[in-house]
Amino acid sequence: MKYKLIHKTEYKYAEAVNNYHSLVCLTPRTLPDQLCQDFSIKITPEPAQISERVDFYGNTTHYFSLHSPHKTLTVLTTAIVERLKERTGSLFIPSSVTSGEARERLTSDRATKISVLEYTLPSPQVKWDAEVRAFASDCFDDQVPLYECIAKLCKKIYTEFKFMPDFTTVNTPIKEVLAAKKGVCQDFSHLAIACIRSFGFAARYVSGYLETLPPPGKPKLQGSDASHAWISVFIPDYGWCDFDPTNNVVPGERHIVTAWGRDYSDVPPLKGIIFSYGKHTLSVEVDVIPI
Repeated sequence: MKYKLIHKTEYKYAEAVNNYHSLVCLTPRTLPDQLCQDFSIKITPEPAQISERVDFYGNTTHYFSLHSPHKTLTVLTTAIVERLKERTGSLFIPSSVTSGEARERLTSDRATKISVLEYTLPSPQVKWDAEVRAFASDCFDDQVPLYECIAKLCKKIYTEFKFMPDFTTVNTPIKEVLAAKKGVCQDFSHLAIACIRSFGFAARYVSGYLETLPPPGKPKLQGSDASHAWISVFIPDYGWCDFDPTNNVVPGERHIVTAWGRDYSDVPPLKGIIFSYGKHTLSVEVDVIPI
């Protein structure tokens, strides 16, 4: 499948902003099962310079700054991405490595331990305690393949939690999501990662897009798609395996990877510093268009 991605972010400020610094993380990654064939970024008002760099996790980011008064900021990114069907996660053969074996490998194999260490520790938005671990305790068994344990955890989150936009924010703690049994893909991914790390395994946060399908017989509305988030778990001998707890599926052709990190705080689409005061409004429009 080949897609055209359009992501438009617009800020409107009550008072003019004189200085703004931002980091944009919206460039789709090129992977064995995904090719980013084109990417462009347009910022209004136009900054003097846009600097591209690759961060610690291998994500492509763009930095820009604005130093003239403005009351509206628009960031428009466009990309052409091809997903390669024969190598997507949907065809991954589940690993037979048990949870007990995987944990032993992660602790005894020094090279492996170092390579995934940051994905096993608490991070800014992923922390856990006995309650979080207890929630997932019936999903993990040292005699059962780790792949099956993760799949069981994702199914539990999908079954017991309700998807509810606007119930949480990007800063809502995992414990609040667990208590309310409500949230969005970011919340469910953070909860899953916390559970997995609490049992000694490595899990990372994946940011990207999911092509949404309109109801039968209805046209797809412009701007109706959205950013999405899921998780990836490291299984010895097999590498990183993706899971989508929000939809209880193994990510495949319709999942497009933008970036990954320890949690959302490593890969927000835009992260900025504003030198101003007053309120602002934010609007985001996303289109994932098959071509």
